[in-house]
Amino acid sequence: MSAITRILPKRSLSRFVGKLMHFQGPKWWAAASIRGFAWWYNIALDEAEKAYNEYPSIGEFFVRKLKPGIRPVGTSWAVHPADSVITQAQPIEKGALIQAKGHNYELKEFTMDPDAHKKWDEGFFMTYYLCPTDYHRVHSPVDGGISDVRYMPGELWPVNEWSTTNVKNLFSINERVLVEIQTDLGPVAAVFVGATNVGHIVLSFDETIRGNQAGVPEYQHKKYSPAKTIKRGDELGMFRMGSTVVMIYPPAFREKFANQLNLGPSVRVNASLIK
Repeated sequence: MSAITRILPKRSLSRFVGKLMHFQGPKWWAAASIRGFAWWYNIALDEAEKAYNEYPSIGEFFVRKLKPGIRPVGTSWAVHPADSVITQAQPIEKGALIQAKGHNYELKEFTMDPDAHKKWDEGFFMTYYLCPTDYHRVHSPVDGGISDVRYMPGELWPVNEWSTTNVKNLFSINERVLVEIQTDLGPVAAVFVGATNVGHIVLSFDETIRGNQAGVPEYQHKKYSPAKTIKRGDELGMFRMGSTVVMIYPPAFREKFANQLNLGPSVRVNASLIK
């Protein structure tokens, strides 16, 4: 597994898979392939905004919206951003986040923010893993204002269990997009982490930021003045194929909700209350 994964041209392979998934053949072919895809991954077709045979490709079905009311937005200060499995939910200690047992990665390197320690050290982070079964749009967990976006080019390693336990600094190596939201408890970061076969990371509020482009991608830091107002449950963006979201909360969040953050490992969640 290690040798094969290391030599694969992961960026070009991911772009190819993205194009393949968005291939629009005859309508009967799109309907049949989507039906087979949904069956294989046990996707609830009745939750999709449209009938499965109305989507022109697997790729468009993959980033489907849901019917109104399917994911009621919780009333707590923060909600989960995506249908996913929580693989880590831990305090941030001495600028370190946990990738897997025995493997940490650095807050400053991961965010590429020189003020990362000031904003988030002694705060709390949660890692959400999205598999192909999941609804793949990501929503804001909080009310606030989007002040910054950082696009950080990188590799596209898989983010499965093998990779998180074998690839050092995986989340800091992979391509990612950080969305910073200013709140009444301090800055909150939603970090989209790319992976093999993630065709693109797309932001709903700014189409100029897009992951896994051809050529040599460059780091981007974009500020918004005034900040873009966003409400809890509003759409932030999407993965065109699955990956990971890392939520980073400030110390004030950890202090306020300390008794509600003992979630345990591998908890499956929808967009709902953080309990």
